[in-house]
Amino acid sequence: MSRSLRPALIAASIAAALVLAGCAGTAGSPDTESTADDAGWVTPGKVTIATGEPAYYPWVIDDAPESGEGFEAAVAYAVAEQLGFAEDDVVWVRTSFEEAIAPGPKDFDFNLQQFSISDERKQSVDFSSPYYETTQVVITTGSSPAADASSIADLKDLLIGAQTGTTSFTTIEEVIQPTQGAQAFNTNDDAKLALENGQVDAIVVDLPTGFYIAGAELSDGVIVGQLPNPEGASGDQFGLLLAKGSPLTAKVTAAVDALRADGTLDEITTEWLGGDDTAPLLK
Repeated sequence: MSRSLRPALIAASIAAALVLAGCAGTAGSPDTESTADDAGWVTPGKVTIATGEPAYYPWVIDDAPESGEGFEAAVAYAVAEQLGFAEDDVVWVRTSFEEAIAPGPKDFDFNLQQFSISDERKQSVDFSSPYYETTQVVITTGSSPAADASSIADLKDLLIGAQTGTTSFTTIEEVIQPTQGAQAFNTNDDAKLALENGQVDAIVVDLPTGFYIAGAELSDGVIVGQLPNPEGASGDQFGLLLAKGSPLTAKVTAAVDALRADGTLDEITTEWLGGDDTAPLLK
């Protein structure tokens, strides 16, 4: 065979193999059995997971997801293990929130940075089943009488506020039932300003917002604790985000479902979001 023909023949063989591999990876529905050898991964034999830049406490500790420390870092490694990957086979990349939810190809297999599942977003990306549902949380300042509250009863005689028309406001009315009524504000920013000025003793927001306000916007922010949802109410649900039409969506969903069924997700949630040093559940 002529040497000049060999490169062309080799290239043609590789192209044909890639076409066949691509067809095999997309034909039919993905198998729900989790194996690291299946096609569809960004890098064969690895699972590529994305998070924010930076990633914040308590979702990721010290902006180091590879440590497995923090709620979403721990969830990511649990999902990877359920899918059949060892820790050394996990590759981390970073994206902005907006970049991740935009339509188009992705450089990750799945992404987690508190993405709420919504019908609007489902038009551009896929989601796994939820790995977390938000709760409402009471936040205050270190100098407020609410800082020492350890139960719902401790909050009843205090001034508690929230943005009107929200689950947070309903939670105050139906769960805390303060003697002076829920204090209404047009926005969370207005409620936070009232807290800083001492017009209210505490405010109620969803948990992710609470972590941000207490840690980044208040100089002495304190998370008092989480509140049970009002009867019939539910919070935002966070899902792992994948490219639209990803062949991995069913596999990743099956992994999340398995972790929920065996109690792993509850254990991770308690460790990183529900402990005494984060946001204990108020009763």
